[in-house]
Amino acid sequence: MGTAILLLTLLWKRRQERREFDFANSFCDTLDALLNGREPKSDRPYEDSQLAKVQGKLLQYHDYVQAGQRQSEADKQNIQELVSDISHQVKTPIANIRMFTDILCQHQPPEEKRAEFLSTLSTQVNKLDFLMQSLIKMSRLETGTFALRMEDASLYDTIAQAVGGVLTAANRKRIQIDVDCASGETLRHDPRWTAEALGNLLDNAVKYTPEGGSIRVRVRPWQFYTRIDITDTGIGVPAEYYHDVFKRFYRGQSSAEGVGLGLYLARGIITRQRGYMTLKSEVGKGSTFSVFLLR
Repeated sequence: MGTAILLLTLLWKRRQERREFDFANSFCDTLDALLNGREPKSDRPYEDSQLAKVQGKLLQYHDYVQAGQRQSEADKQNIQELVSDISHQVKTPIANIRMFTDILCQHQPPEEKRAEFLSTLSTQVNKLDFLMQSLIKMSRLETGTFALRMEDASLYDTIAQAVGGVLTAANRKRIQIDVDCASGETLRHDPRWTAEALGNLLDNAVKYTPEGGSIRVRVRPWQFYTRIDITDTGIGVPAEYYHDVFKRFYRGQSSAEGVGLGLYLARGIITRQRGYMTLKSEVGKGSTFSVFLLR
């Protein structure tokens, strides 16, 4: 009896050692396959065993790491594109500033030309400053470092602030701006950033509306949203470019102004307030940008 028990103990111990050996080999094979980018082999993929559980966890971890690597590559590509876009945007004003500065330093142009060159320099410096400010806002928007301060505030005052920022440019082109909004209209929103978004839409409308045109801001409360329509009599946008106009640094073929950040920033600001934007346009007749904010 004692001999039988001893033999059974030895057999059980050998079987356990064999199972541990097989487990270690399978575990190492799975790791080697994952490290070399291969799909691990499993003869019993649906087996309810410790090995199957460990393999499943390894595969989950591998998928998680792979997703992180893909996101890292996407972020790297995004940064490279951003640096390239910024480099392209600042190249022209810097080149102009350098050229006119060299002319003024090395030559003595007539007073009339000197005034013209200084005016051009001022314009380019302002353009560069506008670009830098826009890039700072874009960076804060994309990294989430700006804080929304949602409050029940007057939408009329927010729109008035946005309109005030483009009045000078509109008057210069004899563009009439009409606002249809009840003075007592209130809405839960961030007044500062919402005015920034609406101001960008209005600035875009002023830029692409010919002299003597008109812009209308119309507010209509809905059941769940408040709709703000900004309609212009500008050059319009072809239907195939409706989504492109909201992309970062996008400028249409007929665009001669701007840096392609205004609409991108506007949509980002509205989206972060759980709102959305739409565009309806007809080439040669004008566009309507509609902003929808939760009530």
